[in-house]
Amino acid sequence: MFDMVLNSIKLFVAGKLFRDNWAFFRQLGAGFAVTLALMLALGWLNPWLGMVAGGAFGGALMPWLFRNLKYN
Repeated sequence: MFDMVLNSIKLFVAGKLFRDNWAFFRQLGAGFAVTLALMLALGWLNPWLGMVAGGAFGGALMPWLFRNLKYN
C-alpha cells in the first residue's frame, strides 16, 4: 500500500497522474477559494463556527469538484 502511495506521488510530480493537470489545479483552486471565503465570512462572527463550517463544507465540496477528473 505504501508503494502505491509512492507511485502516485511520483506520477503526480512528473505530471502524468491526471489527463488534464490544469483542470485539477483549477478545481482545487476553486474549492480552496470557496472554503476560504466561507471560513472568513463565518469566522468574522465566530471563529469556531467559521473553522467547523468551512472545513466541513470544503471537505464535502472537493469530491463533487473532482467527480469528473480523469486519470491516466
